[in-house]
Amino acid sequence: GTPPPTPATSAADINWDDMGFGLTETAFMFQASCDLDGEWDAGAVVPYGDLRLSPAAAVLNYGQGIFEGMKAFRTVSGEVVTFRPDQNAARFAEGAGRMSMPEVPKALFVNAVKKCISANRDFIPPEGKGSLYLRPLLIGTGPILGLGPAPSYTFLVYCSPVASYFKGGQLTPIDLCVEEAYHRAAPGGTGSTKCIGNYSPVLKVQLAAKKAGFSDVIYLDAVNNKYIEEVSSCNFFVVTGNTVATPALGGSILPGITRKSIIDLAKRKGYNVEEREVSVDEMVAADECFCTGTAVVVVPVGSVTFRGVKTVYQSGGIGPVGQSLYDELTGLQCGKVEDTLGWLENVPEGFHL
Repeated sequence: GTPPPTPATSAADINWDDMGFGLTETAFMFQASCDLDGEWDAGAVVPYGDLRLSPAAAVLNYGQGIFEGMKAFRTVSGEVVTFRPDQNAARFAEGAGRMSMPEVPKALFVNAVKKCISANRDFIPPEGKGSLYLRPLLIGTGPILGLGPAPSYTFLVYCSPVASYFKGGQLTPIDLCVEEAYHRAAPGGTGSTKCIGNYSPVLKVQLAAKKAGFSDVIYLDAVNNKYIEEVSSCNFFVVTGNTVATPALGGSILPGITRKSIIDLAKRKGYNVEEREVSVDEMVAADECFCTGTAVVVVPVGSVTFRGVKTVYQSGGIGPVGQSLYDELTGLQCGKVEDTLGWLENVPEGFHL
């Protein structure tokens, strides 16, 4: 084939020790397209760059779009792996259906992700310094004036090297406050989908919380206003004794891949894991709490403030359950713990060529 174009960005300029969770432009992205009733084309790795869009693109006017978050890692043995891409592919397909968009077939999705990783291999941080965060996007790019599904669609995968999500670094406990006036999602809505419109509305509340000294906000259910749903961009767990509980998926909570993985790992470690309603009262009385997500991994909750009353967990440090699950998951992702569950997919060098 023809040699890949020369990248505009060089990984040689990156200081791996001074990286947060921000966008570092990489050299390449993957792009494919499809008409509403058509088939996806094979797609290609192209230089990372701007998109050309009609002002009437459905995504710009009606928010017809979904995204995913996933990561690739360097392992201790020098391989490059990505974590459970089949799970993201399944959630992406479900989200496409919810937003009246053509599904991206699993094979195309996983292939695109692996090609994007392979093409940007130089941008994957060294083992222990971070990961390559991948952002698959499915957007209605065709122009439309009246409300309806776009006539054509673009599937993109771009990426950025990242370190820890919250200020202070990985495993620094976060301080949360409970939000009672605003809700993230409602029954029958799109809370269980990673649709693009779910995320900007949380900013108003999140920014106010940050101004007040909190890292983020815990949302309650829209019906009773007393059961925990999730944090702005991560799932929530409470630990009491040997029981690890997390809010059950009911259509308004995002079915996190990290959430699912932590549930499996906790069961294997012998914890009693319960997916059910978790009330504010139960959270306040818990031994420890933690959040999970692709970006945050497993992050301990140092304190929760509810109606002005602050509850501190584990003296503001990390609890033993959160720590052991974090160690297990990150150990598995970097190859220190054997992957007996088949969660890692290897990305061979030159896969994109």
